[in-house]
Amino acid sequence: MKTMIAAMGLSLLASMAAADPVVGTWKTEVDDGSYAYVKMSTCGSNVCGVISRTFNASGEYTSDTKGKRLVWDMVPEGGGKYRKGKIWQPSTGKVYSSKMALSGNTLKVSGCVGPICKKQTWSRVK
Repeated sequence: MKTMIAAMGLSLLASMAAADPVVGTWKTEVDDGSYAYVKMSTCGSNVCGVISRTFNASGEYTSDTKGKRLVWDMVPEGGGKYRKGKIWQPSTGKVYSSKMALSGNTLKVSGCVGPICKKQTWSRVK
């Protein structure tokens, strides 16, 4: 009986994590002439994102960043807010301590490395 209850609890937690509103594909802003589609998903109890497609002024192209992790360890706070995560900026190779705020189909992403902070607004890809 305990095993069945534990399995039901794990199933409920998994379905709650899968239902996170930030899960899906997001278009980044242009950085150093390129932008990406980032596929956000749940990674345990946190949120992570992987570069799924890359684009420049000529259109879609194959970048060596494709398939690489861009967002990780983002902790859901509820109410569309995420904190204590990391975001990698491919153009500089820097990893920023970051947070995100979700509002409908807009995701505001911000992060800092020491005193240097940056932000972007991503849009949901339908």
